Amino acid sequence: MNKKIKTEAVDHLFDAILTLKTPDECYKFFEDVCTINELLSLSQRYENQPEYLQSVLTWLDMIAPALEDSDIYERLDLLTRMVEPERMLSFTVPWVDDAGYAHTCHGYRAQFNSAIGPYKGGLRFHPSVNPSIVKFLGFEQTYKNALTGLPIGGAAGGADFDPRGKSSREIMRFCQSFMTALYRLIGADTDIPAGDIGVGSREIGYLYGQYKRLTGKAESSALTGKGLTYGGSVIRQEAAGFGTVYFLARMLEHQGETLEGKRLAVSGFGNMSWGVCRKSAELGGKVVTLSGPDGYVYDPDGVCTQEKFDFMLSMRAGGADKVEPYADRFGVEFFPGKRPWEVPVDIVIPCATQNELDVEDAVMIVANNVRYYVEGANMPSTTDALNLLRLSPQVLTAGSKSAGSGGVVVSALEMVQNSLRYSWSRQEVDSRLRKIMGDIYDASAAAAEEYGLGYDLIAGNDIAAFKKIASAMIAQGL
Repeated sequence: MNKKIKTEAVDHLFDAILTLKTPDECYKFFEDVCTINELLSLSQRYENQPEYLQSVLTWLDMIAPALEDSDIYERLDLLTRMVEPERMLSFTVPWVDDAGYAHTCHGYRAQFNSAIGPYKGGLRFHPSVNPSIVKFLGFEQTYKNALTGLPIGGAAGGADFDPRGKSSREIMRFCQSFMTALYRLIGADTDIPAGDIGVGSREIGYLYGQYKRLTGKAESSALTGKGLTYGGSVIRQEAAGFGTVYFLARMLEHQGETLEGKRLAVSGFGNMSWGVCRKSAELGGKVVTLSGPDGYVYDPDGVCTQEKFDFMLSMRAGGADKVEPYADRFGVEFFPGKRPWEVPVDIVIPCATQNELDVEDAVMIVANNVRYYVEGANMPSTTDALNLLRLSPQVLTAGSKSAGSGGVVVSALEMVQNSLRYSWSRQEVDSRLRKIMGDIYDASAAAAEEYGLGYDLIAGNDIAAFKKIASAMIAQGL
């Protein structure tokens, strides 16, 4: 056996082959040998970029039914162009700490696809940031943005800088250095960064201030997630979580249910989790878990009060990245080193980071008779865990490209307000967010039905986004 092809990706391919039972199934599977070769080549080329490769291979599997519509995708080599960023930037970011010592971090920006509009996506400041993480986030963002119906392409970026434990002046100096390296390549009609893990309104403020100084332009649409006093939008901080709950509400409505009385398990305690807690409580649901790198808390009364919402914000602002203080403050159980998926609930919403949920977790979710699995974070499950949940007849699933798009929706609405030189009310922004999340649900469900996939919203959202971007790319030529 050739050891060079002995990889996890090839194992998955062979597992799929071993499921074939009839000549007809074999003919269908092998009718496009070129595609298989392309997948093998992709696996070998990016074997050191596991997050990016996982994202692309999962997507290719989801859109497979749509590839049979026409041979134009192959003739134009469209898939190759869709899975590679149009531009991948890397740069050093030197900065000086409060003691006067210099440090050098690594910055990245993947400008992934601009077929629908200017690049749009977050910046992540975290020690784990590397080319694989950035490309995976940019790829996911491209298809998430396409589903919104708004004219924005996809991008992602960030740096391996850790804001935890840093002073505001140190963070300011880092942000200024980061923007000095990036400013020539972004702008309202080019690439519009936003926040992500480690990048909140404070960081966006420092980045925008430096952008203005370097360009001499008060170009408010150049970044989103800004403060309300200089072009930001209301409910931007809550938007990601609100959007996820609005998508969930449509799933529940389809089943003749509401959120009233439902128990939810949520991971993380950042903006996504905070928004999910708030909107769930408003609609009658009860989030009973939060988590951090140190473990998870179980709050049977639910994260449902303003005091608890405010404490979540204070934990985030404190920068310790621990959830145990919540247990100390409210007298609830803390489970060190564990994840919240063992708690029996009606709904599971991972809101933290990629691959936080594995097969063992998925087995527990199924065993606990969870009815709904809705992704808030980007690619929060491993491939095997996601497949287990999708194939379980009792679990209804929704992917992050659709359910997790609330943040970018309000970011795009912030751009619209900046263009109008006008600010909408909280009610108007919230109403627009709810409508757009409903439209995303409808597009995902319609695509799944069109291709005979039943209620597979994950495959549906990937197909809907793929067809939209592919159509734009074909129309614009090579």
